[in-house]
Amino acid sequence: MDGEDLGHNRAHLRWFIADDSLRGFGLGKQLLNSALAFADAQGFVQINLWTFSGLNAARYLYESQGFALVEEKRGSKWGIEVLEQRFTRCI
Repeated sequence: MDGEDLGHNRAHLRWFIADDSLRGFGLGKQLLNSALAFADAQGFVQINLWTFSGLNAARYLYESQGFALVEEKRGSKWGIEVLEQRFTRCI
């Protein structure tokens, strides 16, 4: 959780990812809940995260925790073109 790059009491959730072998056990939900509890305790009023289209399980997890898709743009990550998505959760 990065609370410095956005300013104005907004946080940026970075590199939220679990290894393929750990998926399906609820670990992602636990990690996200811990990160959000930390952000709430710090008093952040907004949390942003970037992901890309096609990660449907991750999107479901984010939306179940109050995140909403607010921006999409074409980008090139790791040598391939993707549809980048920004999700935001406001308190």
